[in-house]
Order: sequence, then structure tokens, then C-alpha cells
Amino acid sequence: MIDFKENEEVSMLNHSCAHVMAQAIKHLYPHAKFWVGPVVSEGFYYDVDLGSDVIKDEDIPRIEKEMKKICKDGKRIVREEISKEEALEMFKEDEYKLDLISGLDDGTITCYKQGDFIDLCRGPHVETVKACKNFKLVKHSGAYWKGDKDNKVLQRIYGVCLPTPEALEEHLNLLEEAKKRDHKKLGKELGLFMMSEYAPGMPFFLPHGMLLRNTLENFWYEEHAKEGYQFIKTPIMMSKELWEVSGHWQNYQENMYTSEVDDRDFAIKPMNCPGSLLVYKNSLYSYKDLPLRMGELGQVHRHEASGALNGLFRVRTFTQDDAHIFLTPEQIESEIVRLIKFIDRVYSSLNLDYSIELSTRPEDKFIGDIEVWNLSEDALAKACVAAGKDYKLNPGDGAFYGPKLDFHVKDSLGRVWQCGTIQLDMNLPERFDITYIDSKGEKVRPVMLHRVIFGSIERFIGILIEHFAGAFPLWLAPTQIKVIPVKNEYHLEYSQEVFKLLEDKGIRVEMDDREEKLGYRIREAQMRKIPYQLVLGDKERDEKTVTYRQYGEQKQTTVSLDEFVSMILNQIEEKK
Repeated sequence: MIDFKENEEVSMLNHSCAHVMAQAIKHLYPHAKFWVGPVVSEGFYYDVDLGSDVIKDEDIPRIEKEMKKICKDGKRIVREEISKEEALEMFKEDEYKLDLISGLDDGTITCYKQGDFIDLCRGPHVETVKACKNFKLVKHSGAYWKGDKDNKVLQRIYGVCLPTPEALEEHLNLLEEAKKRDHKKLGKELGLFMMSEYAPGMPFFLPHGMLLRNTLENFWYEEHAKEGYQFIKTPIMMSKELWEVSGHWQNYQENMYTSEVDDRDFAIKPMNCPGSLLVYKNSLYSYKDLPLRMGELGQVHRHEASGALNGLFRVRTFTQDDAHIFLTPEQIESEIVRLIKFIDRVYSSLNLDYSIELSTRPEDKFIGDIEVWNLSEDALAKACVAAGKDYKLNPGDGAFYGPKLDFHVKDSLGRVWQCGTIQLDMNLPERFDITYIDSKGEKVRPVMLHRVIFGSIERFIGILIEHFAGAFPLWLAPTQIKVIPVKNEYHLEYSQEVFKLLEDKGIRVEMDDREEKLGYRIREAQMRKIPYQLVLGDKERDEKTVTYRQYGEQKQTTVSLDEFVSMILNQIEEKK
């Protein structure tokens, strides 16, 4: 899928098409007032106040028809420059535009006009509305003005616009495929997770979802053990004093859940880092002990706005696959190289492509010496090259406390998700006064790396559900094999024998011995996207074989039971 913000040509086209949509709405609803109409990664939208009118699904074709008339008319899009006073006079009846204008500096303000429609805008736009003819309005919803729940709800209409009819059709097909892969829909159909009004934004994992989650977490532990990580577990609630030291109390308190215990203020942790620093401070270390790698699957809570919650993608409690690595400055490059190769191995096991982005020192707000920043940024860049990986430079977008590498995962639909991060931190080691003894016997500050691979277990599971469309690879699937006896009267005993053998080998297997038609049971196993179905009848019983069919295929294959078990165990071991 295309990122409409990243492509300059497509971004300008969608910006212009947003104005075409607004003009069409104004024709159909003369009383309409508009807030903003930006380009976003998935296209464009406009927030509209229609008074008592409410946009319904059946109204969308009417708006599209009016947009087509406007595009066919072919008016030029003209940039106009006016003073702030002129802008205030022009939009004096529109409280939304007056609010926007009041926030602008004195001086020249730009507007864009096409025919009978004009709106405030920085631009740029295409030359004529004719260029906007390949569009589609894809959805509509409510949105609080300025994103504030205390404000009026406006109507938000989303659309997409592309240069050619073929590109638009291809994109719309991908949107339809994305709907089929929606993790909220598949999560319900496959019995993976649920949400409840009793815990908004806090997912409940169901038995099959826990099998998937436990497999992913066990994989995480196994791979980290190979890399020399030590595992810790830190408390979910810690006192206000700790969060004051870390800076979260001053800068992040509104997103934290707090409580009072024994007349002291406590907070449920929104991040795992302070706990890891306390673990580090619990012992004395020399340069010979570094790098020290600490891993924690730590559950955190953050108070996200209710309107932003979205299945597993945006939640209020989630588990970060955190690691905090303490090392000497000389070890930065070699450790980053090792981390990049580690992350590459994990993503490859899940058939995920990715790209790397290096974010450097902010222009103004940063801590630490510029020399240290330059050294750190250079080490990150050299590590990418040494690991054989290209990277994109993102100047000035590092955190105030250090540069970082972000890993952008691309799924099977071409959508990009920011998951992994390697972050250098020059702030918390100073705040927590952590040290190690160097080769001269002196106390010095270690370098601290924050690192995640999945980012959030919950969100990453959501990504995997959509990436695989719920048809997980064998090693990850909640149920790996479904055993189906043709007739219980004749074939159940052998089916139970096969089931027991597979179960004893640690394979996740289910039996479907219900008194239902064979075709019905096979179809249901297909609908649940189980990787292998074994249909066992007379031949299989008599010859001690199994006949299997893989998900999504019609072909059936008969092999000996031993051969099948060996094949399955090999596929699981190799994570094919």
C-alpha cells in the first residue's frame, strides 16, 4: 500500500482532492463549515460541521457525483495571498476559520481558490481540479474538534486520490483485502482475543490467542538466551519518587494511572526503563562485566484517549519486549551490529521485510555534549554499514536524550509499521547516577541502550494476524493439526492413537470427532485456518498412514505416520 504522505506527487494530489470534496459538500450543504483537511498516510480527510445534518453511507455517492462534476468542469486552482485582516473579514461568519487565523502570525496568509470555493491553505496544489478525477471516498466517522472530547463532534470524511484509474483500482483492491484481514474481525472469528466495556482498551486473550502469544513469547526468550541476555521482572507499580527521578512524573503524568498507598503516591508503570535501572544499581560492575544485557517482557499501562483505541493496535495496557543494555562507549558499534543481525533473524523467521531509519540530534532541545552525539550517530551509521544494511537518514528527529535506529516492518500488503527501535540514552544514566569501574579503577557512566524488537506484544500480534490473514505458519499457529476421523464407529480408535502420538511430541493438535458430516468438519478446519488437516479412514487405519491436506490447498497426500511426524517436527524446528 502506498503511503500518501511520503510520496510528494500523490500527497499534493490528495491535498487538492480534499478541497474538491469540500467544494462538493459546500454545494450540497450550503451551511457546511470546515475545520481542517490534511493528507494522512492512508489518503486525505476533511472535518466538517454540518449542523443538524448527518452524513450516512447513502450520502457518499451523492458527494462523489458532485466531485466528478467539479473535476470535469476543470477549474484552475489559484493561489492567493491576503493579509490577516483580510482573512478575518473573509471568514468572519466561520468560527472554525477564525480560530485557525487567530493562531497564525501577522503577515501574509495563503488561500487556494477553485471556482466558487476558497479555503485557507499553505499548499501546494495541482494546477487544475481535472487532475483529481481518480478518487474514491472510502469511509466516514465522527471526530472531536481539535481532538478534544469536550468539544463538538465534527463529521470526518476520508478519501483517496491517485494519478491513474489503474492505480486507484489497485489501491481499492488492497483496501478490500485489508478489510478481510482486519485483526479485530479475524481475532473474533479465530477466537484469539476479545475486548470488554468493563476494561476499555485492555485486551482479553482467549485460549487460542494465549497459545499464539505464549509461542511468540517463548520464541523471544529462546532467541534472547542465545544472545546472552539475562531476564528480569520489575514491579508493575512504583512510587512517585522513582517517576520524579526518571522525569515521567513531570512530563508524562497525565498518561499515567496513579494511586495512593500508605499515604504515598504510586503510579502503574508506563515504561520499564526505571525498573531496569534500579536492577542495575543493585550490583557493582566493572568494565569486564559489560556489555550487560537485561531483557524484560514488562506490562505497562498508558491512558490513551478513548477515541484513539483500536483493537490491539492502540491499547491502554500492553507488554513491551524491552531490553536495556549497559556498555562502554567503545562497545557501541559492535553491540549495534550484533543487535541489527539479531533483529534481522527474528523478522526473517516471521517473513517480514523491513527498512531502517537513523534519527539524529534535534536542532535545539537536546542534552549532552555535541561531541558525544556525533560519536553516537557515527557509531549507529557505521553499525548499519557493517551489518550490511542500508538506512534512511531522518535529521533532527532523535529524542532529546539520544539518537536512534527505527525498524519499519513491511507486511504482505506493503503497509509499513514502526516496530523495532535501538535508542541511545544519555539522560537516564545521569538521572539515576549509574556507574561502572573502568580499567583505571575509576567510576564512570555506562552508555545505555533501550531496545525493542516487537515493540508491543499485543500490537505485534495484531500486525501478524493481518500479515498472515490469520493463516499463521505452522510453528506459530495456535492449533497446528486437526485430526478428523471419517466415521467414529470405524476410525475413532486409530484417530485417537494418532492424536496421542502427536500430542506426546509437543504438537498442538485437536480432534474433531463430532457426529457431523465429514465435509462440514473439513470446511470448518479450513475456516479456522488450521495448517494441516488429517482425514483418517479405512486405508489410513489399515496401513498405519495419514492423509493430510494443507490449509488453502485441495491436494491430499498420504504418507506413513512416522514420515508425517518427522516432517511436522522439522517444519516447526526450522520455522518454515
